[in-house]
Amino acid sequence: MSVELNPALLQTGATGAGAGPTSPAAARALTSDGGPASSRSSFADVLKDASAAGAQPLHFSKHALERIQRRGISLDSVTLGRLQEGVGRIKTKGATDSLVLVDGTAFVVSVPNRTVITAVGAEHMREHVFTNIDSAAIA
Repeated sequence: MSVELNPALLQTGATGAGAGPTSPAAARALTSDGGPASSRSSFADVLKDASAAGAQPLHFSKHALERIQRRGISLDSVTLGRLQEGVGRIKTKGATDSLVLVDGTAFVVSVPNRTVITAVGAEHMREHVFTNIDSAAIA
């Protein structure tokens, strides 16, 4: 199975799965552990690992990547795996645009495209109304 890497996740001029996020702020926002930068997996690496485990890869829109970075939402392999599992479950029900909740973080997903459209952390949840969704899942 091949992994489609989003160019927004790669360093300028970098190619391949080993390239990390585009900035130090992106590295902090897209990693889950508090270890030194050299021991952290990039978001692209986590996505590749989850894809290699047999799940179809999720794609993240530019808008979603900006929200994840700006809101400091952490995506590790466990969270990403649960998100993919939730998307897989709602796809079997025929959903098209869904809200998937993973540990207090809400992801709006275009199910047929397997694309995360936006993400909202628990601390910003009270301020948002989710529209144009046909289903919701807790993953």
